[in-house]
Amino acid sequence: MQIKILGSAAGGGFPQWNCSCANCHALRAGTFHGKPRTQAQVAISQDGRSWFLLGASPDLRSQIEANRELHPREGLRQSPISGVVLANADVDHVLGLLLLRELQPFRVHATASVRCILREDNSMFAMLQRVQSQVTWTDFKPGQQFPVCNPQGEDSGLTGLAWSLNEHYPAYVRAGRRSQLAQSEASLGLFVESREPASKAHPRLAYLPAVPALDNALLYELENSDLLLFDGTFWSDDELIRVQGDGQTARQMGHIPVEETLVRLAGLRRPRKIFVHINNTNPMLDEASPQSHQVRSAGWEIAEDGWQFTL
Repeated sequence: MQIKILGSAAGGGFPQWNCSCANCHALRAGTFHGKPRTQAQVAISQDGRSWFLLGASPDLRSQIEANRELHPREGLRQSPISGVVLANADVDHVLGLLLLRELQPFRVHATASVRCILREDNSMFAMLQRVQSQVTWTDFKPGQQFPVCNPQGEDSGLTGLAWSLNEHYPAYVRAGRRSQLAQSEASLGLFVESREPASKAHPRLAYLPAVPALDNALLYELENSDLLLFDGTFWSDDELIRVQGDGQTARQMGHIPVEETLVRLAGLRRPRKIFVHINNTNPMLDEASPQSHQVRSAGWEIAEDGWQFTL
């Protein structure tokens, strides 16, 4: 299985367009010991030719252009992007779907609740069906494995498993609709497994960019993964409050703080551990900071755009 981190930042990217926090200001001034990042986006492939996106970020067009594997290959109109797997209906996770509306067939894997929000309730996303009949939607349920398939329904050799993490739907979903949706489908972590080669244990990716809490069942799933891309949004619970003077805590926004993750996952041995979905205010973005050194000393890495892996 091939994996590419196309984007590694939280919503708004780094620097964020309307932010002049210490990190963003220093990056624009050229004095920051770190790199800019686009919004979180991962692409996976079993054969290196047919690629599937985990989510569809608002930065997707520039991310495609920055990665040659995702460029058109033959013919006037073609794309190696065969499908998208959606973990939630958050704006930063789905806006990129609208950038894939150019008469190109692909398959969207999503829960019935997310499909309902996007296809039935939102006229903007409904245009994917009116303009582009080649888009195929396939439902999956949390806790059940599902094959990741191309637009023609052919099996890619990859299997997905969605893990329910949060019961809160985005604020733009009207209250009446929320009461009709399955709470277990609101926000998911994704585990992707390659079924090849058959002669050894199947390589497994864990992608969890928004984790509100950890329990033993989830810890077991993480330990049985080979590569872990985990929620690195905020360093501390009160990070935004200290930077802005007000706002919500990390936990209220559905994110376990990095400083707690380092303690809670200190015993995790099998996977390679990488933080993704990093907010522009997070001090570990500064490669010279004590927080960055603490992360690396604990055996973790801090994702950058363009990283790639083979499992």
